[in-house]
Amino acid sequence: MRIFADLDELSAAKGEHLGHGDWLEVTQDRIDQFADATGDHQWIHVDAGRAKDGPFGTTIAHGYLTLSLIPMLAKQIFQVDNVTMGINYGLNKVRFPSVVPVGSRVRIGIEIVDVTDRPEGKQVTVRHTVEIDGNDKPACVAESIVLYLR
Repeated sequence: MRIFADLDELSAAKGEHLGHGDWLEVTQDRIDQFADATGDHQWIHVDAGRAKDGPFGTTIAHGYLTLSLIPMLAKQIFQVDNVTMGINYGLNKVRFPSVVPVGSRVRIGIEIVDVTDRPEGKQVTVRHTVEIDGNDKPACVAESIVLYLR
């Protein structure tokens, strides 16, 4: 875990890859709960019998489920101390290069892409790469923007 003492220390990390987190298994229960929360019950996610004969041979995680894991997985990589809060400011770019079959393990790698001064603090662009154990292509690559308030 990388702990930044303040926003200036975070600014100095621009361009740095901060490392990788622990592996997390994507279970059918997690996929089903996400389907219930979002109302997206497409068979490729929730119907194991039908998905067995589908293009991936099993159910797969929703792309947005994979994206939604980023905040939880990112907590393993870094934190910024001496700020009031971090606010999700949005996303620049999100891609899903590979599906996540049920039972797969995923982890996150993080890079600080940009840090911009703002009157209220710093705007930080972070590239999150969600990797799949044993797969050369990532499940998700997303650039998020966080506004850290002093």
